Amino acid sequence: MAEEKESTSIPLSQAENVGVDPEDPAKSPPRPSSPNSSTRKACCFVLQSWVSKKFMTGCVVLFPVAVTFFITWWFIQFVDGFFSPLYERLGVDIFGLGFITSLLFVFFVGVFVSSWMGAAVFSVGEWVIKRMPFVRHLYSASKQISAAISPDQNTTAFKEVAIIRHPRVGEYAFGFITSSVVLQRENEDEELCSVFVPTNHLYIGDIFLVNSKEIIRPNLSIREGIEIIVSGGMTMPQVISPQERFAQQKERIPLNRMM
Repeated sequence: MAEEKESTSIPLSQAENVGVDPEDPAKSPPRPSSPNSSTRKACCFVLQSWVSKKFMTGCVVLFPVAVTFFITWWFIQFVDGFFSPLYERLGVDIFGLGFITSLLFVFFVGVFVSSWMGAAVFSVGEWVIKRMPFVRHLYSASKQISAAISPDQNTTAFKEVAIIRHPRVGEYAFGFITSSVVLQRENEDEELCSVFVPTNHLYIGDIFLVNSKEIIRPNLSIREGIEIIVSGGMTMPQVISPQERFAQQKERIPLNRMM
């Protein structure tokens, strides 16, 4: 009986290692993690998330700046390349001089074309270009785009920014009013507007004939409308109001002042 009691008794030093398999430590149960290690892991996680968030914020801020700088630098070098070889032959090596000369050249071309002689020369050159098989299509497409943003209102440019109901009820599409037409019917005539709804390429789109009364004319300029379409709607203002609302507000102002 004494031998059995001695065999079943476990020393205190062995009792601390109960559950630990000396032959295979992997089978032993995991030790409880200390509070210090849990706090350290939480701090590392918070620090990692904070660093990644700030890094992404920096990328978002610097990306448009880098793209703008790259395109501007490329444009300056591209325009500067037109007249810089001429200055190199003359022995003048000043960066940016060709760019300034190109801008002055474009300005004087605009002044020359505005005169009657320049308009005549331009008409002859345009007549020659329109007789070329492939070049005339490129010229007509680029001319329509330049006419859309032209400050001259006498050209065949986009007249107004329009919002039409398309393609289903409850959905709207941005477009540009290019012209107006009268549809003659037996009962009465209907005034229609030709609305060009482009894609983000601006020179590709669809043409719709919409009743002038069903067109929403927002308080947006032609350039703002082009920016909205080219950017995919990212430059869309938060609030858009039709022009009729501003006209009604202007009419109410004198009445309020008189009262």
